[in-house]
Amino acid sequence: MNLNLTSTIKMPDHTLRRQVIDLCNKVGKPLLKLSTKDYVENGLGHLVEQFDNQAGLVNIEVFNELQHTITGWPGGKPNVDDSTRPERAKPYPKRVIVFSPHPDDDVISMGGTIRRLMQQQHDVHIAYETSGNIAVADEEVRLYMHFINGFNQLFANGSDEVIKIRYREIMNYLKEKKEGDWDNQAILTVKGLIRRGEARNACGYNHIAKDHIHFLDLPFYESGKIEKLPMSERDVEPIRQLLEEIQPHQIYVAADLADPHGTHRKCTDAVLAAIDEIKQNALDSSLSKDGLEGSWLNDCRVWMYRGAWAEWDVADIEMCVPMSPEELREKRNAILRHQSQMESAPFLGNDERLFWQRAEDRNRETAKRYDELGLACYEAMEAFVEYRF
Repeated sequence: MNLNLTSTIKMPDHTLRRQVIDLCNKVGKPLLKLSTKDYVENGLGHLVEQFDNQAGLVNIEVFNELQHTITGWPGGKPNVDDSTRPERAKPYPKRVIVFSPHPDDDVISMGGTIRRLMQQQHDVHIAYETSGNIAVADEEVRLYMHFINGFNQLFANGSDEVIKIRYREIMNYLKEKKEGDWDNQAILTVKGLIRRGEARNACGYNHIAKDHIHFLDLPFYESGKIEKLPMSERDVEPIRQLLEEIQPHQIYVAADLADPHGTHRKCTDAVLAAIDEIKQNALDSSLSKDGLEGSWLNDCRVWMYRGAWAEWDVADIEMCVPMSPEELREKRNAILRHQSQMESAPFLGNDERLFWQRAEDRNRETAKRYDELGLACYEAMEAFVEYRF
C-alpha cells in the first residue's frame, strides 16, 4: 500500500488561465480590460494569435473559466443544467464526508461550505482524524478538573471516589510538571475529551446530528509528543471502513501540506490511501471495462481544501463558495466553539493572529483576488481543488 500519496497530488493543468492571471497581476488590470498590447509587450502575443488575433476572446475564455468556479451550491444545484457548474446536480441530496485532521480544521477551513451543505439538505458527516490532545494547554485541564471536582462535591457530596482520586493525581502531576515534560496518559485523555466536547459543540452550531460526528483517533498521532509515529495501515483501516459504510458522493479532504507539524499531510495520505485501496478492490472484483462501474466510487468526487497556513492559487481553484458578511460571522462563531484553541493554544506559531482571524483574512483575500480580476465582489470565499483518483 502506498502511504505517501500526497507526493503524487497534481494541480490541474490550467495553463492559459495561469498565464492570463499572471498578466493581470503584472499590469494591474482586471481580465476583461487586457489589451493586445498588454499581451504582446509581455511575451504572450501567441495567446492572442490562438484566438483569431482578438485579445477580447482570450479574456472572455479565462473570465468564463473563473466565473464557472463560483457556486453557492457546493453539493450541486438540483434540477438545473450542470454542464458549467463545478459540482453535478445529481444525485440530490448527496452523502458527504468532511475529513478534518484536527477537531477544528473543518470549521476553520470550510465552515461556510459546511453550513451551506446543511442548509441545502445534504447528508453531512464530519470525521475527526486525530484527537488533537497535544494542542490543549494545561490551564484548560485545570479548569475542567476544577469543574468535575466541584460537580462531584455539589451534586454527590464528594462520594465519587474515581473523580477524587483522578483529580488529585492529575492536579499533582500538573503541579510538579516542568517545562519540556510530556503529559501522562490521564492528562492526554482529558485533553482529548476537551477537544471532543468542543467539536461536538461546533457541530451542534452547524446543525450536524450527533451520529454524524466520527472521532477516528488515528494511532499515528498518539505519541503524546510533537513528533508523531509513522503512519501505517492501522491509520488507513478506520477511514476505509467509514467510507465503505457511508459510501459518500462527496469527500472533502485537507490538503494543507504547509502544516508545520506534518499532521495534515499524514491525515491526507491516510484518506487517499483508503480511497486507493477501495478503488483497487473494486477494479480487482470487476469484469467490466470501466472497472469502477457499480462501485460507489464511480459516483464520488473528492474536493481538497486548505486551512490556516495557505490558500490555493486562484489559477488552480476549481470550486469557490462565496460567503456574505453574515455567513462569515456564522463561520467565526463555529470556530470560537473551539475555545481551547484560542489564546491559550500552544501551537499558534509565529503568526500572532488567532485561528478565526487567519481564516477570515484568508477567505477575504480570496474574494479580493476574484474581485481584482473583475469577477463578482463577495465578502469572503472558500476555495477547493478536485482530486482525481
